[in-house]
Amino acid sequence: MMQDLPTVTARRVQMRLRLESGRTLWVPGAYDVLSARMIVHAGFEAVVVSGFGVSASMLGMPDTELYTMTENLSVVRAVCNTVPVPVMADCDTGYGNAINVMRTVREFEAAGAASITLEDQISPKKCPAVSDATSLLSLDEAVGKIRAAVAARRDPSMAIIARTDARTPEDAIERGRAYAAAGADVIKPISKCFDSFEGLVQLRDAVQRPLAISLLGKLQRNLSTGQIEELGGICTFPLLPLLTAAAALQSNLVALRQSLRPDTVPIAPMREMDFKQWIGFEHVEELERQFLPQTR
Repeated sequence: MMQDLPTVTARRVQMRLRLESGRTLWVPGAYDVLSARMIVHAGFEAVVVSGFGVSASMLGMPDTELYTMTENLSVVRAVCNTVPVPVMADCDTGYGNAINVMRTVREFEAAGAASITLEDQISPKKCPAVSDATSLLSLDEAVGKIRAAVAARRDPSMAIIARTDARTPEDAIERGRAYAAAGADVIKPISKCFDSFEGLVQLRDAVQRPLAISLLGKLQRNLSTGQIEELGGICTFPLLPLLTAAAALQSNLVALRQSLRPDTVPIAPMREMDFKQWIGFEHVEELERQFLPQTR
């Protein structure tokens, strides 16, 4: 709360150095500033603002690119202004063609993102975690969007993550190589494409870039923590915070409606005084004592 944050460049360099180290960067998905602060408080070294989470929390609607670029940007900017760690932005399809992508990159870069992820679906996209019907851009058009993103970037320390929604390993490797050649810093396959450690190693070796993977579905079942550490790159848990909050709210509110007694809900909420302290009321009161006229 109102803390002095590391500079945006320092946070971007921090993420770059972590990727170059070969050690895996573990990153839960935030859907607002509160969840981002909780992630940092738990000890994680970066935050990804999940498009799935923004759509659910802001609109109460599915991740089918219904929210606008500026709505997503407002959440990313607020998170960047609050947490001291690198913030990864989920920029979906870039909100249009290659020319739109250039503006998207500039806006999220100015907001403080340490990385942006662009995917190769036809807009409007559908989240591949819950949909089997996704259509891809031609390879030429998808490569053009990555080239445009690289050209638009002003700060070379900001990482551009190229996601391919290809469903076969062969297609993902072909597209991953092309995106790396176009200047992408990290390649991200969707979780439904590769189901084994060996397949991901093959992709990493083919593209000669770090990978970003989301631990969902088969990857969650088939990969050990040690294997993910061996892969290096980035491993995200994009939905866990959102689904945790959704489950807790649903359970407690259903129970509350039945009993109308807050002390009977199944999941004990944080104590009000503990939350007030955690959210920063004491810090604000100290600032008031420091800067406001005491006669008030």
